[in-house]
Amino acid sequence: MGEVHHDDGRVELDADGEHELESSPLYNEDLAPTRLGDRKWSTYNFAALWISMAHCIPTYMLASGLIGAGMSWRQALFTILLGNVIVLGPILANSHAGTKYGIPFPVYARAAYGTYGSNLPALMRAIVACGWFGIQCWIGGEALHTFFKALWPAWDTLLGPKIAGDPGGIINIAGATPTEYLSFLLFWGLNIRIVFRGMDLLRKVENWAAPYVLVMTALLVAWAVKRAHGLGAIMDQPGKFPDFQSFFPVFVPSLTAMIGFWATLSLNMPDFTRFGRSQREQMIGQVVALPTTMTLFAAMGVLITSASAIIFGKAIWDPVELVGKFQEPWLVALSMFTIVVATISVNIAANVVSPANDFANAFPKLINFRKGGLLTGVIGIAMQPWRLLADPSGYIFKWLLGYSGGLGSIAGVLIADYFFVRGRELRLADLYRPNGAYRYTDGWNWSAVSATLAGCACAWAGLFIPSLKGIYDYAWFVGFGVSGGAYLLLMRAQGHSTSEAPRV
Repeated sequence: MGEVHHDDGRVELDADGEHELESSPLYNEDLAPTRLGDRKWSTYNFAALWISMAHCIPTYMLASGLIGAGMSWRQALFTILLGNVIVLGPILANSHAGTKYGIPFPVYARAAYGTYGSNLPALMRAIVACGWFGIQCWIGGEALHTFFKALWPAWDTLLGPKIAGDPGGIINIAGATPTEYLSFLLFWGLNIRIVFRGMDLLRKVENWAAPYVLVMTALLVAWAVKRAHGLGAIMDQPGKFPDFQSFFPVFVPSLTAMIGFWATLSLNMPDFTRFGRSQREQMIGQVVALPTTMTLFAAMGVLITSASAIIFGKAIWDPVELVGKFQEPWLVALSMFTIVVATISVNIAANVVSPANDFANAFPKLINFRKGGLLTGVIGIAMQPWRLLADPSGYIFKWLLGYSGGLGSIAGVLIADYFFVRGRELRLADLYRPNGAYRYTDGWNWSAVSATLAGCACAWAGLFIPSLKGIYDYAWFVGFGVSGGAYLLLMRAQGHSTSEAPRV
């Protein structure tokens, strides 16, 4: 009742269904199912989304960080490619419901976790996104800082005098100067401004940012190869792991970290696929774009980082630092503009859309998309991204690896519920009804919560029990497998083994 089922499999609410739900405490305009007429994203839009998200500085840093950890360029690229092929599976699985029902991630999660229990996965996902938002804003702020210094050498001391007795010294706060923090806040404000303009502007930005960043990075590769006198010297850079036995202990946590890199999007792709014109278009766009562009852009990072070791005598894994060594102000300005474009396009798409919806899901009548985006930005500052990016090993082996276990646990429950418990069939209107089919026990499905906690406990056990350190290296896989298996067992024990779980 209130639902319209179309021949292509997509579902939407009719006018009466929308009107009925407007007074529900679980409903607001940003969380409502996308009307069929507003589902305009094509194959190119989804491909451009992934191209622009993959062509970002953290992707570049992935390959550079793996090389810094001792891998050869071949080992680094293989690890990145395999990780992205693996994570593509849960990405496509969770994308299906978004396209079919036009619903964002937190509403999709209500089917498994309950109408109020969905706040658990949504807020877990949101906190990670806030951290990523802060990281991307810090990188973008570094780009602005380098740009300002190229135009105005006195920029560093604008907000603080030089240190007495040290002619070259500048006031330093937690490893950064006051003007670095100012640049960070300027870039942060630019992101928030775009958030307030809405999703349609995001789609337009992604469409032109994707090819632009790729072309500019290719030019940087050409410069690096020329300065290093050809590819030969770059490709001959050896790794520290000549055989499989020495490589494997580093490969496993690195692979898990690669999956963790997009573990966030593997959950909240419904936030984007809800705008898709068809299942076929969203799937082709994602399959074609994600693994290929991630590996290609990482390969560019490998070439540039390896060349920097030859050109400057040390491997420079941060492209902002590398570009800062250029002498020509116009070249610095052009490079910094490219970094800013790349960072904005990925930051808003990957790290604002989801938490804004997640916070709105927690308080539908108090927080809309814009307020949720602003809250994301504030929390992102509080998480001190300059510390998360202090070194490549901490970025990969602590930040990425650590949170992948928790997000893998959520993915296990969502996929088990949608595909195996419900057979890809949801009651759309009931996702917005406090007393509908997904009420469970006062809005909480404790089977989903218990399975998620079990997955997290197993994935993170190695952090606290030294003998289980090896399990922690597989954090995402452990969390995904344990939570998915536990959820199926708990639901079937209660008799929920077909496509429609009854009210509890």
